[in-house]
Amino acid sequence: MRLGLALGYWGRGPSADHVPLAQEAERLGYDSVWTAESWGSDVFTPLTWIAAQTSRIKLGTAIAQMAARSPTTTAMHALTLDHLSGGRVLLGLGLSGPQVVEGWYGRPFPKSPLTATREYVDVVRQVLRREAPVELDGRFHTHPYRGADGTGLGKALKPITHPLRAELPVLLGAEGPKNIAQTTRIADGWLPLYWSPLRTEVYEASLDAAPEGFLIAPMARAKVCDDIAEGLLPVKAMLGFYIGGMGHAARNFHADLMARMGFEEEARRIQELFLAGRREEAVLAVPDAFADEISLVGPRERIAERLELWRKGPVTDLLLLSPDPHTLRVLAELNA
Repeated sequence: MRLGLALGYWGRGPSADHVPLAQEAERLGYDSVWTAESWGSDVFTPLTWIAAQTSRIKLGTAIAQMAARSPTTTAMHALTLDHLSGGRVLLGLGLSGPQVVEGWYGRPFPKSPLTATREYVDVVRQVLRREAPVELDGRFHTHPYRGADGTGLGKALKPITHPLRAELPVLLGAEGPKNIAQTTRIADGWLPLYWSPLRTEVYEASLDAAPEGFLIAPMARAKVCDDIAEGLLPVKAMLGFYIGGMGHAARNFHADLMARMGFEEEARRIQELFLAGRREEAVLAVPDAFADEISLVGPRERIAERLELWRKGPVTDLLLLSPDPHTLRVLAELNA
């Protein structure tokens, strides 16, 4: 099981720690570093900045939001950075949810997410393989565009720049069972939002057809500390925000996932509190057991024991959310 460093997206502004953390992760032998985006900082610019100041570590997007760019634009970003970094890019894509897609990107959330995702990946693959001009008679991503409001003059094109790697790895952030199953068919890997090494059966059926070499790369917050309850607070804060606020009361993919993992009553309670403006109570309502299962928190000896559970399962890459160099070093030593 390889280790990766997950930096996430910026808060109020850029973090001065991101480049030093990426450099330290590279020195420690971490395989990859990952950035993210929501409705603030973008995913590719910080990764390019990190690429210029590292030499070996792979560069992943977890995730680049599909609604933010047309698939050809995303492919252009990926092939450009792949050239500049010497072939280090891992392209992680995700659909996000209706609130973000429609509220921030000003686009309709696709009525058929599976089809929209499949078409998006198809176009990205066509650009990167550069075997022929990009053409797709699709429902969401038709190339060339043939809509009634177009000129009818669109021409199928190949990228001017020859991609460095035709098979640049594409991973998908997927949460629903059908979406995960499709991911095993059209992508090189999967980026789970929550993964519990104690509940791998939740995903077993969806991953049944995963091919050999398929990447499974979940994120987990990590912290070496003596006080487990205190160490879990950032995990609970993250869960409270995602389960309570990253979606509508009637359509929240994160809450649905928590429910499928055995915490349905708790997930609905978190939503209820968060949407009522009682955010601190929502965070406190996150069960310690759930937060603990999906993270690595506690003294070194405890983390060593729990890390073995992750290593025994199908996870190929464990992406650690940890802004702490000491924790990164301990995990590198334990995983050696």
